[in-house]
Amino acid sequence: MVQTSNLGYPRIGDYREWKKTLESFWANEINEVQFLKQMKDIRLYHLQKQKEKQVDIIPVGDFTFYDHVLDTAVMFGLVPDRFQYQGNAVSLSTYFAIARGNQEAQASEMTKWFNTNYHYIVPEWSGQIPTLTENKPLKAYLEAKEEVGIEGKPVLLGPFTFLKCSKGYEQNQFEDLSKALLSPYKQLLLELQEAGVKWVQIDEPSLVTSISDDEMKLVARIYRELTQELPNLSIMLQTYFEAVTHYEAVIGLPVQGIGLDFVAGYEENMQNVEKFGFPKDKVLGVGIIDGRNIWKENLLSVQVKLEKLSAMVPSERQWLQPSCSLQHVPVSVKYEDSLHPLLKQALAFGDEKLEELQEIKQFMTAAVSDKETIMQTNQDIFTQLASSEWRTPVDDKPEDIRTKRSLPFQERRVAQEEKWQLPFLPTTTIGSFPQTTDIRRIRRKWRNGELGDMEYEQVIKQKIKEWIDIQEEIGLDVLVHGEFERTDMVEFFGEKLEGFAFTKNGWVQSYGSRCVKPPLIYGNVNFIQPMTVKETVYAQSLTEKPVKGMITGPVTILNWSFVRNDVPRHEVAYQIAKALIQEVQELEKLGIEMIQVDEPALREGLPLKVEKWQEYLTWAVRAFRLATSDVLDTTQIHTHMCYSEFRDIIDAIKALDADVISIETSRSHGELIYDFEQNIYDKGIGLGVYDIHSPRVPSEEEMRKVIQRALSVLPNDLFWVNPDCGLKTRREEETILALKNMVQAAKQVRKAQTVSN
Repeated sequence: MVQTSNLGYPRIGDYREWKKTLESFWANEINEVQFLKQMKDIRLYHLQKQKEKQVDIIPVGDFTFYDHVLDTAVMFGLVPDRFQYQGNAVSLSTYFAIARGNQEAQASEMTKWFNTNYHYIVPEWSGQIPTLTENKPLKAYLEAKEEVGIEGKPVLLGPFTFLKCSKGYEQNQFEDLSKALLSPYKQLLLELQEAGVKWVQIDEPSLVTSISDDEMKLVARIYRELTQELPNLSIMLQTYFEAVTHYEAVIGLPVQGIGLDFVAGYEENMQNVEKFGFPKDKVLGVGIIDGRNIWKENLLSVQVKLEKLSAMVPSERQWLQPSCSLQHVPVSVKYEDSLHPLLKQALAFGDEKLEELQEIKQFMTAAVSDKETIMQTNQDIFTQLASSEWRTPVDDKPEDIRTKRSLPFQERRVAQEEKWQLPFLPTTTIGSFPQTTDIRRIRRKWRNGELGDMEYEQVIKQKIKEWIDIQEEIGLDVLVHGEFERTDMVEFFGEKLEGFAFTKNGWVQSYGSRCVKPPLIYGNVNFIQPMTVKETVYAQSLTEKPVKGMITGPVTILNWSFVRNDVPRHEVAYQIAKALIQEVQELEKLGIEMIQVDEPALREGLPLKVEKWQEYLTWAVRAFRLATSDVLDTTQIHTHMCYSEFRDIIDAIKALDADVISIETSRSHGELIYDFEQNIYDKGIGLGVYDIHSPRVPSEEEMRKVIQRALSVLPNDLFWVNPDCGLKTRREEETILALKNMVQAAKQVRKAQTVSN
């Protein structure tokens, strides 16, 4: 009999209890004992829910206090030297300091988890010898067994992927470090075996990337060594997000199960199973439910896939499961009582996806007549969606809009310099200012109808004026209005465009306690009316300095939304871009001619296989240019990217043809500056000089050194000074002090540069 399995459950809780517990602990509103008790309650509740959903094989150890990659690093004692770790189990204070920084030490770098919008803390190697300080998966297994009566499946990040996601070593050290990891990994697995664990899930998503033949041989050596003394422990080697690259080698690894993604990696994985078969002594983890999107599965498509697979792999050797951890989707649709009934019945969040697994399992064994009824009910949903006015085929083409500026950058630059008259090293911010409790409360009251439109707009105007005055006092050169009217940089625009829907409780984790509520793109996207003009024009009326218009770019809106899956993604991106250029032109008409079109998610949309990059980058660049090209030569287009590995996409970044681009560099300790030493970039560039994701306020001297380092490799007349991201999550006092230090650092470098010249 086929079994159902889950790979990971959303951490945040039905009502973001996890987030609230974290933030209460950080604010010293609860102590460590209370924190641990509340987290345990949340964890056990999640396990109990999965048990009630009749999931046969339930993951344990997928829960975390911040990030699962950070958990793995501290479990093996891989703590950066600056945190003065003394060995043994890592304390909560050190754990959170690594993630968030403190006044003594900078936080570890944070970057995207493969091609998702989840951020993980990057492990740092600096000569440490990894040792098992605490067997977290074992503790999770015993807790689930004793407290909930679950024979759980411990989840562990695999050694190859863990090392690939780390930093601080040269490539020629990779094999030696993998050997160093073997000892603590073996100890961990041996302890699981001794405790009676039957199955352990070892996640190796790096096996779906473009790894080399030599790297795959190293993976084989790692797992031969790792499994030598585990006769009574079964390993499910789990991959996700794409098809595995070296299929024949992967299925030959000495493990008892292989988990494959039959959603994102369906075609290639299926072709490989058909061509090369699947071992008769292994279980196949069939990733049949989309763990990354929120649409109900088309049962007809599922049936076709499973019938193909069952002809090659008997159902008793299959585990039906999501394509990846469900941490990437909201918890449950049941709280969404304001969605259109047709749309709501087409959705499946985390809990519903587990129910779908059970339904698919039942469908496979149901009588023919029952199957027909189940299938008809399912297909009716997709028929109604396809025939709805939401999804009427679009006839117009993106070629109708200009995708090239009328002048090349060097000529535009002359006109823009004459217009703007900015000083050397102009200072600015990325866009948002602190979203205080008061402003969130006011916005919530307005949304709930407890506050009238005029009163609400007056509050927003007061906040804009307050922060225009603060920016003037600090001495910033290019100002922003602060985005106080915006809950989220994607949700805000989606609410004002046709084709988007919104949830009440559809939260997912982005990083740490930061949760986002992605819009649902369910139909054709169209511009309705101006979205940002009122607030931006008002801000500009308060100052003689330029105020940037702030718009989220088409690729980021796409990548940070749950997107309809009945048309290609690039078609949706083009629809969004065609709507955004109308907003850009509305701003331009009213004198806002410095406009930032943010694309922080451009890189995260890259396919995981290098050979597929060009196709994606071609349409992503085209979408950006559709949204930004049909403007005046003097209109200065800015963009912003978060945590991008610049070298990977430098040609695409150049092709965007933005006048100024800002890219994070603070947490990566200037590594992006090194990239500029290897690559020529001839447009305006702002390398974020301090990390906004940490409460730590860097000194003027610290930021001055970052600026000077950048000026050693960048054209001096093209360099901008800014934080590395928006400031909405920071406290007001932190923000003001940090910006004062930043502006003073820029002035000191200006002064020194003037003297030297």
